[in-house]
Amino acid sequence: MPEVRRRELLAGAAAFAGFAAAGFGPGTAAAATRRRPGASGAPALTMGDRAVVAKVDARRALRHLRVLSDDIGWRIAGTRGEHRAARYAAGVLRALGYDVALQPFPVADKYLAEMRARGVHWQCSASPQGALGAARGEVVDLGATTDVTEDVTGGLVLFTRVTGGETAQAKAAAAKGAAAVLIANVPPVAFPERKAAAFTPTLTENVSVPVLGVAQYHGERIRGGVRELSLEVTLHSGLTSYNVLAERRATLPNPEGREVIVSAHYDSVPGSPGANDDGSGTVLCLELARVLRRLPTQQTLRFALWGSEEYGLIGARHYVKELTDEHARRISGCFQNDMVATSHPPAGTYWLLSVDGADNTTTAAVAAAADRLGYRGQTKGPTARGSSDHEAFHERGIAAGNFSWRGGEAPSQLEPIYHTPEDTIAANISLQRLQVSLELIGCAAYDVARG
Repeated sequence: MPEVRRRELLAGAAAFAGFAAAGFGPGTAAAATRRRPGASGAPALTMGDRAVVAKVDARRALRHLRVLSDDIGWRIAGTRGEHRAARYAAGVLRALGYDVALQPFPVADKYLAEMRARGVHWQCSASPQGALGAARGEVVDLGATTDVTEDVTGGLVLFTRVTGGETAQAKAAAAKGAAAVLIANVPPVAFPERKAAAFTPTLTENVSVPVLGVAQYHGERIRGGVRELSLEVTLHSGLTSYNVLAERRATLPNPEGREVIVSAHYDSVPGSPGANDDGSGTVLCLELARVLRRLPTQQTLRFALWGSEEYGLIGARHYVKELTDEHARRISGCFQNDMVATSHPPAGTYWLLSVDGADNTTTAAVAAAADRLGYRGQTKGPTARGSSDHEAFHERGIAAGNFSWRGGEAPSQLEPIYHTPEDTIAANISLQRLQVSLELIGCAAYDVARG
């Protein structure tokens, strides 16, 4: 049978299976062909697209995001929070009928601090050169200085970060009796519009008290009225992180063993509940796993959630390193989803990013889906950019793209609260953008999986 004819029949079967499995009637099927939310043009959907669009729902994805971002919160590589998120995602995928495996790998020790005051519970990084343990006291705000001339015995000294002067700040406060030192981060010179995240103070010598690298947000909140804090610094050692891998084999003959990967990282940076980065990509994968699980494909579907991305793409690199050459050749493409739902107004461009800027199976499939769905004017690319898990696949010669909402001038234009404690559902998630992301990746990945 000619290839085109076979794909048409398969698409028709896919649409029928998609509508039937969800209990949709002709009216719902017709609704799937209406103009998509926020689209600049009318859709021209294939039958396969209709099977995806009729079922995919950002509101369902949001339920998972509430668990990851609101309930679990901080998901730091190798720590309890990341493990809770891995178990949750694995449970969801198993319940959907996927074969699920947790792939372990070691990660570095972490120095983390938790801070409490009335009505607040925060996290940040702590200096390895500072002390472990707990402290409690009144906040003494000294601003952007490296000198301490007054007696601060028993106080928690709050500084504004003086880049390169962190050691001097910590030593000066400890010498005057501080119980702990909090250094509030400042925006990076390269991106002054961004609020500063928590950071790890690297000191040139040890000091006898805890030294915390708090986010700009923490500093602002403390200065806004927090008079007393309790804190505790803990060393998390002997850590293991996990990739969550879920597979549903092809339902039609797949003699070459081809597979399509849809992926995201589920960890977050210290201090951030990671709603957009990258809880949004994680729940996109979980929702698409639900939508695609019963649709017929000629390729195996694999959903991969990477651990420890924020510390150097560790999970994805481990996965790719463990692939045999034969397995690597069977991967048609990896659709990596990183920050796919920000509500930041200027981030209205959906970027198609490849490491070398060249088109590949994934970027071409998403561009084609954007055309069919009526979203073409909202996308840009392919454009060269790494800095996410698609790098690992590109380095192994596997087609891969990173897909994300960012500012229109360049993909480096991220929302101002990127990597901060304010990356919450309430402050940084757009259901409409999440819906668009789900439709684009769902239709693109399914189109590849059908071929």
